[in-house]
Amino acid sequence: MIDKRARLVYFENWMDPVAERMLEGDTGIDLKRLRFADGAEKNWRALSQAHGYQLLAGYEIREPFKPQRPLIERCPNLLAVSSTGAGYDIVDVGACTEAGVLVVNQSGANSESVAQHVFGMMLALTKQIVQADKRMRRDVGGWTRWDYQGRELTGRTLGIVGLGNVGRRVAALARVFGMRVVAYDPYITNADFHERGATRASLEDVFRDADFVSINCPLSDETRGMIGARLYALMKPTAYFITTARGGVHDEAALAEVLAAGRVAGAGLDVFDPEPPPLDHPLLKFDNVVVSPHNAGVTDDCTYNMAVYAAEQWMTIFKGLRPPRLINPDAWPRYRQRFQRLFGVPVEA
Repeated sequence: MIDKRARLVYFENWMDPVAERMLEGDTGIDLKRLRFADGAEKNWRALSQAHGYQLLAGYEIREPFKPQRPLIERCPNLLAVSSTGAGYDIVDVGACTEAGVLVVNQSGANSESVAQHVFGMMLALTKQIVQADKRMRRDVGGWTRWDYQGRELTGRTLGIVGLGNVGRRVAALARVFGMRVVAYDPYITNADFHERGATRASLEDVFRDADFVSINCPLSDETRGMIGARLYALMKPTAYFITTARGGVHDEAALAEVLAAGRVAGAGLDVFDPEPPPLDHPLLKFDNVVVSPHNAGVTDDCTYNMAVYAAEQWMTIFKGLRPPRLINPDAWPRYRQRFQRLFGVPVEA
């Protein structure tokens, strides 16, 4: 551990207090809680002296405290920023890399909770659970149970876009239901596909062949707007579209159009852009669309895991060691120089 105490700041609270307990027990870390109500001037004083910045979820961070270039330039001692979960799309990674600031996430901490949410939506849609529930609450006549006949998942094809931590768990659960899995992920090897129980396919073939399409990729410059009218048009009219990724990856207006035309069977949506969606959002008017408020990873288990992952990673960073979930490895050489200048302790190569 470094001789000088590392200053780590965060706004309001962690998802689970276990992180605060872990970090307060580390004598090398000075943990400081900030509150938006304290005002910008006081918070800027703390941030400008901080070595680490633990983020809130993206939609909870208030301006001007989002980790974009202006904040990075205003915080000369900042060595690292850490996202709450797997997503880090609110971070200006390029600006961090230029400044020698590490960006880390908690990838893997939410994978089980999110994967189970995917299947919750799939089952709710294909068994027409939500549709039947709404109808039973509206009236007692003019329909029978046969109007809400469902289908099993057994033997169907699941298409996964993004076979990372969440995607691989989705694939594993699919095997429990006897499903065939095809997936698109240009960043992993054929051996990875085999180990994760999926057949490699193009993005177009995933949409063309699948009975369920699950989006499990991060939001980035590459994936923003990646899913749109062209891909929806390839889907079977009996297929369902599921996303627990990020709003902005899929085109919401184009999805509403294919649903209105009956060209897909339904959708399960945990994410929107912006969030929460307005009450008059076109996708909210469909009975065959199941929505949730970006809470696929909001479980007791997941919030605990994310807090532990983050606390352990901060302790690793402030020991001068390379963190396990580093997003921008190109920042490492300059980061090492800055760390040694600030603390007088060399960092591993």
